[in-house]
This record gives sequence, C-alpha cells and structure tokens, in this order.
Amino acid sequence: MTVVLKIGGASTAGATETVAELRAYGHRVCVVHGAGPQISQEMERRGLEVRFVDGRRVTTAAGLEVVRESFAAVNAALCAAIGPDAIGLAGDEIGLEADHLPELGLVGHPLPSQPAAVVEALAAGRVPVISPLARGPLNVNADEAAAALAVGLGAERILFLTDVPGVFHEGRLLLSIDAEKAERLVGLGTFDGGIVPKLLAAAGAARNGLVAEIGATAVVV
Repeated sequence: MTVVLKIGGASTAGATETVAELRAYGHRVCVVHGAGPQISQEMERRGLEVRFVDGRRVTTAAGLEVVRESFAAVNAALCAAIGPDAIGLAGDEIGLEADHLPELGLVGHPLPSQPAAVVEALAAGRVPVISPLARGPLNVNADEAAAALAVGLGAERILFLTDVPGVFHEGRLLLSIDAEKAERLVGLGTFDGGIVPKLLAAAGAARNGLVAEIGATAVVV
C-alpha cells in the first residue's frame, strides 16, 4: 500500500514515529510537508505582509524566497530525523503541476501528478520527502499538494498529521465525516483557519477512492 503522509510545519514532532510505524507494516510512504509557522515568522521578521485567502498564503516574489528557504530547512530536518532512507525533493524541481492563481500572487492550485523521482524513490524503498512547490515556481498549500500527489500516485491512503486530535464540530471530536458534509460545512463558514484546506483536500481525496484521515477523524465518501 502507498500512503501519503502530510506533515504540517507545526506538527513535525510525531512524524518520524508515524513514518516508522507505517513502514513497519510494509507500506510505501511519501511525505509532503509544510512550514507555515516558520514562513510566517520569517516574513514578519523581514517586514513582509502575512495574509491568507481560504487557507492559501498570498505570495509575492519576496515571500516566495522565504517560502523556499523555510521549506528547505524543514525538509532537511525531516530527512535527518527519518534517516538514511529519506530523500528530500523540491516539488517544482520534480515536476509538480499547478494552475496559477494570479489573484494570490505566485500561488497555484496543485493538479494530480506522478513525478518520476517520487515513483522511483518509492520503488527503491526510499521515503520521498517533498516540499510543496509547483512548476513556475508557485507556492501551493501543502494539504492540497499532498492530496493531489496522492491521487496522481494512485495511493490508497492519505494521512494529515496535525497538532490537534482531529476535526471538532459543535464541541466534540468527530470520528468520521463524509465528504459532502465536510464540504457543505466549510461552505457555510462552520470552520476557519488551517482545518479548512485539510478538510477540502481530504474530501477531494476521499472522492477519488482514498482513505483520508485528519488526525483521528476519517473523511469518507
């Protein structure tokens, strides 16, 4: 089974254990990571505006430089933690595709992709660790990038590792939520912040036949 594991910049602590556990069960693991807190902190330090629209970071040329540097740092740290089987890959260098969203600057909406470098790494028993940049280069939301890559690779499962237990609604943790309900609640403004792109990405992956999980919450068709 091929599993795509999305790791946020704020939730790297349990990443190595999760990767090791999945591999112990014989799964091929592909990691896609973010670096949100690191990017925002460095942008603020440089006096650059930090702004999001529907979970996507508005990205100027100066902002993209910060994004790339932050991704490189997180990627290197994750690869070192995972061990010698990890191989760091920048999405724009391996051919991740995205539709440009010019209203957000240098930002793209990722498309299902099957980069040869990722396929070869998985076949060789390696763990590709991917920074979510697309050709352009364009900055892409890491949750959306993970879902698009999972669909493109024909993965069976996608896991969103987060710093919260899962999806909360009306004060309780949901054990599962179907894709239609997730999309409807997002459309109604029930959720905000980082959970929105995760829910939409998970719903899209579920509609393409993947088992999708956000923390302890399963998103089903």
